[in-house]
Amino acid sequence: MVSVAIMGHGVVGSGVAEILTTHKQKLFASLGEEIYIKHILDLREFPDSPLVDKFTKDFNDIINDREVRVVVEVMGGLNPAYDFVKQCLKAGKSVVTSNKELVAAHGAELLAIAKEENVNFLFEASVGGGIPIIRPMSQCLVANIVYEIAGILNGTTNFILTKMIEDGMQFEDALKLAQDLGFAERNPAADIEGHDACRKICILASLAFGKHVYPDSVHTEGITNITLEDVKYAEAFNCVIKLIGKVKRLDSGKIDILVAPMFVPKMSQLANIDNEFNGIMVRGDCTGDVVFYGKGAGKLPTASAVVADVVDCCKHLKTRKFLFWADGNGSNIIPYTESKTAVYVRIKGENALDKAEKIFGAISVIKREDVPADEAAFVTTEMPYGDITEKIEALKNEGVEVLSTIRIGDL
Repeated sequence: MVSVAIMGHGVVGSGVAEILTTHKQKLFASLGEEIYIKHILDLREFPDSPLVDKFTKDFNDIINDREVRVVVEVMGGLNPAYDFVKQCLKAGKSVVTSNKELVAAHGAELLAIAKEENVNFLFEASVGGGIPIIRPMSQCLVANIVYEIAGILNGTTNFILTKMIEDGMQFEDALKLAQDLGFAERNPAADIEGHDACRKICILASLAFGKHVYPDSVHTEGITNITLEDVKYAEAFNCVIKLIGKVKRLDSGKIDILVAPMFVPKMSQLANIDNEFNGIMVRGDCTGDVVFYGKGAGKLPTASAVVADVVDCCKHLKTRKFLFWADGNGSNIIPYTESKTAVYVRIKGENALDKAEKIFGAISVIKREDVPADEAAFVTTEMPYGDITEKIEALKNEGVEVLSTIRIGDL
């Protein structure tokens, strides 16, 4: 029997407890021994829970219990999760977490402590929820040189954009619907401003390229400025708009990483991933494109990934799985202004297209019906993003109003 503790009894934590309780026979068959929930840490009362006798409000009950070999952290946030996880690892307990904010901020440090103490720090659920991605990348694709990862990493924004694309909803209405259905938080900033997707692509980049990538090193844009007009122009260009987290290894050895809305060609495998679903594409030199698809959040999908890590830890109590990356200082990341891309630009003004062609050179004009006479849209050729912003400023100086700019995804 392996004793485990769960820190947090919210949506995911209660799901972990449920699976460990209702799937005992299945887990026993996989592991060969029972996984026993000894403690559940939460400040709230759960008098009606069948596990009521397991609850504690004191972290010391977990850290001082030598029988507890694996600790599940599903509290979320950095405080007190970071301190608790660090203490557990230093006490020789393996830790499993779904906390993307924790892994993105302190992954390198916590992995180093786990290595020093010969325990495991696993976080499969931190990126894709119920979608397997960490283990496939670290094990199944280990023979590949991964040179690019791109994905729809946030279900809330994907749901909103899907409603705008398929139902013609305005952004504000689509956001309210997502909140009403439970896909978006009351304060949706982390999702719609791109911070959630940023944390996830940071974790994937750290794993793929061996150095920790901190979120504050990554240029991040959200979807709050996307309009129905942009959606219609994307359709006319045979694309859909998705919020994409993307990282690519360059010939120089540095990486190009960002989070931003992009026009995704309809032929791309990511174009048809809709509603609250996520999709992560990994490009390897041997396998080519491999796409992982599923629900990136939710009680049981996320909990199932957490429990899989718990089982993995139980199988490796006396040995350490090799999952590791070194700390990083951002020196391996190119400035986003050097990132090469083509960009969709929507403009308004007299002779706006003529002025755009004079400044940008070759452009591809996007034509669609029912647009104001003085409005137009075009796509630039590929060039460094800094050059594009300079040319846009030059366009504004010519009296042209720039209504929107969105990157074209090479996906």
